[in-house]
Amino acid sequence: MPDSLTPELDQQAISLIRGLAMDAPFAAKSGHQGTAMALAPLAHVLYSRVLRHDPANPHWPDRDRFILSNGHASILQYSLLFLSGYGLSLDDIKQFRQWGSATPGHPEVGHTAGVEVTTGPLGQGFANAVGMALAERHLRGQFGGDVVNHHTFVLAGDGCFMEGVSHEAASLAGHQQLGNLICVYDDNHITIDGDTALTYSDDVAGRFEAYGWHVEHLGEIADHCDALEQALLRAKAVTDRPSLLILRSHIGAPSPDLTDRHEAHGNPFSAEQITRTKAVMGIPDEPFWAPTAVVEAYRSHTAGRGAAARAQWQQRFDAAALDQAVWDATWAAAGLPGWEAALPIFEHGEKIATRVAIEKAFNASLEGVPSLVAGAADLTGNTGTKLAGQVAATPDALAGRQVYYGIREHAMGSAMVGMALHGGVLPAGGTFFVFLDYMRPPVRLAALSGAKVVFVFTHDSVGVGEDGPTHQPVEHIATLRAIPQLQVIRPADANETVAAWRAAVAHDGPTALVLSRQNLTVVTDGSAVVTGAGIVLDDPRAQVVLLATGSEVSLCVEAAARLATDGIAVRVVSMPSWDRFEAQSAAFRQSVLPAGVPVLSVEAATTFGWARWADDSIGIDRFGASAPGAEVLDQLGINVANVVARATALAHTKG
Repeated sequence: MPDSLTPELDQQAISLIRGLAMDAPFAAKSGHQGTAMALAPLAHVLYSRVLRHDPANPHWPDRDRFILSNGHASILQYSLLFLSGYGLSLDDIKQFRQWGSATPGHPEVGHTAGVEVTTGPLGQGFANAVGMALAERHLRGQFGGDVVNHHTFVLAGDGCFMEGVSHEAASLAGHQQLGNLICVYDDNHITIDGDTALTYSDDVAGRFEAYGWHVEHLGEIADHCDALEQALLRAKAVTDRPSLLILRSHIGAPSPDLTDRHEAHGNPFSAEQITRTKAVMGIPDEPFWAPTAVVEAYRSHTAGRGAAARAQWQQRFDAAALDQAVWDATWAAAGLPGWEAALPIFEHGEKIATRVAIEKAFNASLEGVPSLVAGAADLTGNTGTKLAGQVAATPDALAGRQVYYGIREHAMGSAMVGMALHGGVLPAGGTFFVFLDYMRPPVRLAALSGAKVVFVFTHDSVGVGEDGPTHQPVEHIATLRAIPQLQVIRPADANETVAAWRAAVAHDGPTALVLSRQNLTVVTDGSAVVTGAGIVLDDPRAQVVLLATGSEVSLCVEAAARLATDGIAVRVVSMPSWDRFEAQSAAFRQSVLPAGVPVLSVEAATTFGWARWADDSIGIDRFGASAPGAEVLDQLGINVANVVARATALAHTKG
């Protein structure tokens, strides 16, 4: 099987891609064709000559990864997936951006075979690519270069590099010397508003060189397949640092009307403009032109290349001395059989911060969960993400399980999403809860894409204390609970923390663990995590339910004892996870929160959303204050006296 198609087929394929790039947005009355047209030769060269990929096995572990960071140009990727034989049909291309189609407006992982990550918000895909490169390097160190040795390719544009996350991620990649990462910068000088000169005068090459990247100006070769191939192969030969290839492209090319015009960016061409462009390309003026002979030749070529590469890898894999159980558990981001037996159990009455408990759970899992890789944004010891006896991930220690992300929350979150979607890594990353503000985009995208990431948020309330309101999260847990498909757990104590970690490993998607800075009394057996809520203390004559999460559960246990001396019977319920509780049957939910018994919720955060479960709520609907943590909590009403008073009033009102 030759390494490339004939020059004639090259040009026919490029024209086919450019035609689809115009036709699909025109039919949808929505979409971005200009970038897809300009990059058609580059994408063609990637898929037909350079990428190690097998359309017959899109999840082959040692395939090269490709990420379209400027995901608005999704029709480019869909056209190549159609041509290469990933299962997309021409009818799928015709349904571009329509309800239920396999070709949505931006690439979505798990929705379309061959799409590695969900892209759209600019810069995120670039940062995901950094995570994918980190994951590949880690696995290469863990299992050896004979079975893991591939590259991550990413296409990015001006918008990706204007967004702040790209600065953080590029800095991290340069520091880590990720020679397996290759980025092609589509330098087309155009954004939606017009020429980039309106807003952008960065020295991109100088910037990336300062980060420690290998940088090459490719110049005016956007239409030259052989030159593009040679540039990509040169970048693959650079092994000691990531590569940035700066390609001067012309948006909308070869349109005689809109080449290099910002109108080619986000608005479909008119029928007349499409006709004139197809005339320049020398292809029929018909919608969705895709000659069977061209498509079949392309698919035969990519299938042959892919099958040969995968067969060679399979031979190396079969000859490798691997522990198959460890390999399987690693790629599943799961535990080995019986791994939970090593997890700690804490005695009632013991006092331990949940951020400390998670560290004990992580360290007890090092052997049983071989995919676990942990780190933090310069807060490793503070957030419970320090792994005992593990070396840092560096160019000299590829298999290091401790990742130091530096003060780069946004890049950390986005890189972890890339690591998880690469496969073979279960990333856990920590920061203070208030700094969710710096990394909410990747948390949302982890949920949207089903990435198995563990976000560790500590210092979870105004109990942070003296640092004051800038560091005291109030609205943040409501923010997390509002994100669909995100498992959110705020454990009451160390036992619930261990159960939360067990739930995160079992969960097929992202988990946010919200943990305390301060010591908390152990009052549960951890079982409430399984069902989202459970009874901690009960009186069958209960006149009021005290419903709490996190540090406020032990507060409610103390308040219940005070209420009992006043003749008021109480049930205390820990609700570490709203989403897990919502997934239970109505009968179970009523068994925990029985009809007719008033409920008082207690949480050191905004009361937003608690009306669903509670008749009255104690919370903090304001920002915090600078003072010792216990005093701030007390001054803002998170104390036994206030719980007793409010519970008494509620019991009497409902009684």
